[in-house]
Amino acid sequence: MIKADRKEIFRYLGYRGREPETGVAEAADSCAAALQTVVEPRHVRRVFPLEWVSADRFRIEGMDVVSRNLSRNLRGCSEVCLMAATLGLGPDRLVQREEALGKMSRAVILQAAAAAMIEAYCDDVNEEIRREAAPKGLFLRPRFSPGYGDFSLEHQTELFRILEVQKKIGVTLTGSLLMMPSKSVTAVIGLSKENTHCMVQGCEVCGKQDCSFRRN
Repeated sequence: MIKADRKEIFRYLGYRGREPETGVAEAADSCAAALQTVVEPRHVRRVFPLEWVSADRFRIEGMDVVSRNLSRNLRGCSEVCLMAATLGLGPDRLVQREEALGKMSRAVILQAAAAAMIEAYCDDVNEEIRREAAPKGLFLRPRFSPGYGDFSLEHQTELFRILEVQKKIGVTLTGSLLMMPSKSVTAVIGLSKENTHCMVQGCEVCGKQDCSFRRN
């Protein structure tokens, strides 16, 4: 069972730091429960050496990356874990069914709950990686996905190639670099002997200050 954080659901619905109306909160709980019956969580992950070229440039298994934000996140790392995760087609089909029935509000809440759920599943995968790394004296940096900061979305293609994402977990990449099923995530996680907690992630590296989904 994947537990979706209610506060995260409300954030995806645009409630920044405030509680929603009772009806919305009840609908969020109902949608989260409905999603539990259709999700098929799967993931793939592998660890690779990290080859530094310069302060802001590095290579991972033939993937050449120039990114100031991600380089900052990975500083001091000699290895990285690449991961891809998905909730399967169930959430997309559930949303499509509600839209076909004209229940647009419920479809929107389902989207928000599914977004919170895939993040919760990625947190679970993160914890597995942390437990495996601990006996080796390694610590995890925050996961960092293509599209965060200046880490180009174009790297999705290479991540899919390296991890064999379509073959391993059935996620495909569209021509516009969107993933299908839509509730899927790819990410880079640094592995370091330094136990540092100062690295930024997610909303903290994004310059879009007026985003309605931004964490406070």
